[in-house]
Amino acid sequence: MSHPFDPNQLQFYLTIPSPCPYLPNRMERKIFTQLDPLDGPHLNNYLTHAGFRRSQNVIYRPACETCRECRSLRVDVANFKPSASFKRTLKRNADLTIETTFAVATDEQFDLLQRYLHDRHAGGGMTSMDFERYGMMVEECASETEITEYRTPDGTLIAAMLVDYLNDGMSLVYSFFDPAQSHRSLGNFMILNHIELCRRLGKPYLYLGYWVPDSPKMSYKARFNPAEVLGYAGWKPLPNTATKRSGNQSR
Repeated sequence: MSHPFDPNQLQFYLTIPSPCPYLPNRMERKIFTQLDPLDGPHLNNYLTHAGFRRSQNVIYRPACETCRECRSLRVDVANFKPSASFKRTLKRNADLTIETTFAVATDEQFDLLQRYLHDRHAGGGMTSMDFERYGMMVEECASETEITEYRTPDGTLIAAMLVDYLNDGMSLVYSFFDPAQSHRSLGNFMILNHIELCRRLGKPYLYLGYWVPDSPKMSYKARFNPAEVLGYAGWKPLPNTATKRSGNQSR
């Protein structure tokens, strides 16, 4: 039997303003709450549908005072058809072995994460992460979470994706990959692979987190159309103009 929870009893907190990582000359604030081990999976479902995003046992949403550019985006799995570019990405990675396992941190994953961070996010806050903190990120999750690993034919781990399972789909929490394998477009491939996994499971949506139209870091998500974005009136289809606006950027 599922454990009941009352969203009206949740305690929310507000962060202090800090520089926005996506748009220049803007400040961000977040509203957040803790995920309880008993209520976590139900609360993760409830708040993800309301535009929140999970990080370890915290679930948050932007609460910026003068900006509303961060918009939750989810792919319409049943109607998604890969573009010619995405079909080439799928073909390039057809040799990979894919396995979804329990969310357990390994030295192999951590080594891959370190190479990814130092190449793609040098100087970022996560580059100082040690194995203990990585283990907390992967394993201390009050949610239904698994990790998908991608290996070359010789068994080498080249990519991984941490995934939350929701009532109506999957939410992609964090991914990392071998920067030496950039020709494979692994970021895009992992999203395409999870769209297919959702389809096999009969799940209608793949949640990609926040889409920021004017941020080069985030605008690629609009390429996974048809999709829906969350606004004041609920989830609405992403306009086709947003896809054109995102261009041909790869993750």
